[in-house]
Amino acid sequence: MIIRPVRRGPVWVTAHPEGRAAVVRGTVAAVRARGTRPGPRSVLVIGASSGLGLATRIAAAFGHRAATVGVCLERPGAPNRPGTAGWYNAAALERELPAAGLYGRTVVGDAFGDAVKERTARIIADELGGVDLVVHSVAAPRRTDPVTGRTHHSVIKTLGAPFTEKSFDAATDSVRSHTTPSASPEEVADTVEVMGGGDWERWIDALEAHGALLGGARTVAFSYVGNDWLAPTYRNGTLGRAKEHLEATARTLDRRLSGSLGGGARTAVMRALVTPASQVMPVQALYTLLLSRVTREAGLLETTDDQARRLLDHWYGGRPAPVDGEGRIRLDDIEMRADVQAEIRRRWDKVGGPETLAELGDLEHYRRAAERLHGFGVPGVDYTAPVDPVRPVPDALLVP
Repeated sequence: MIIRPVRRGPVWVTAHPEGRAAVVRGTVAAVRARGTRPGPRSVLVIGASSGLGLATRIAAAFGHRAATVGVCLERPGAPNRPGTAGWYNAAALERELPAAGLYGRTVVGDAFGDAVKERTARIIADELGGVDLVVHSVAAPRRTDPVTGRTHHSVIKTLGAPFTEKSFDAATDSVRSHTTPSASPEEVADTVEVMGGGDWERWIDALEAHGALLGGARTVAFSYVGNDWLAPTYRNGTLGRAKEHLEATARTLDRRLSGSLGGGARTAVMRALVTPASQVMPVQALYTLLLSRVTREAGLLETTDDQARRLLDHWYGGRPAPVDGEGRIRLDDIEMRADVQAEIRRRWDKVGGPETLAELGDLEHYRRAAERLHGFGVPGVDYTAPVDPVRPVPDALLVP
């Protein structure tokens, strides 16, 4: 079939297998070109099919020669329907790994479920003897608690009064006003259940129970802080409350792993990036457009791949990143520089119609990045040619 880009607002409906395979190959080639360095021996990435999870898995495998296991929940293609971009990412990566002589397994299933945890832990213990790095990179709209059976839904809302600000309308590539509504106590609690640290801790429980953690094992989960004036939409909102829980969980896990294994746990505060998750946050998307332009013009732009590399370099022989008083690895250090924030705010106050968005923000770069996340707009790919949307993930373990 011929696969064309289709989206509903910020949500993409289609993905192109050849485009995503080309992007994955390009990322792998870029990592290998930097050479290999000492690093983790074996890595589990929970949420490994896109964004920071995918980037970290590629960096660990091809930059450090680590064996990797990735967990994801993605939809495969069918003869008359394309699969998700994440499925095509996993399919492409699982072909690159053995070609480079590297171990790789993908577990496809609900990372929140106990069955996936159990099967993954057993694979790691049996085939690798354990992992020494666990990366938790799950961004999901809902989670079904395996104990209670209740499904919790995450929301992007404020903890106080409704908050109105500028935002980016992906459907029209324009700036509009957006009001983030107030959350109820139940919505706050549900968002923490989905996006907080509870499931991260359950993963560590399962891995320890099966002897799947090596001595000195470390674990990291991704967080975000952001600036003060947009805090109601993130850090002072439901997502921020979930991140506070995630960071508290890191401190608990750090005490536990440092005592039992000589390892540790941290959250890594990442910079705002163009990812599948960030695209559905309209206020944050506009901020990212401006941040991208400001840092690019200053020679300070970092991609998702750059952030993943910096995270591993922090722990494995590269230049350490700043660590704040709460023990968080601060990979948002460039974003939060006073001069960068001042310039973003200056542009934020001026941005309005489509012409100012192109002038002040990184509109074209954002468009290209969004397209590439789903396999479109990739040089060298013939989008007029029919392609087979069915792409198996070699040696995948499918957990119902």
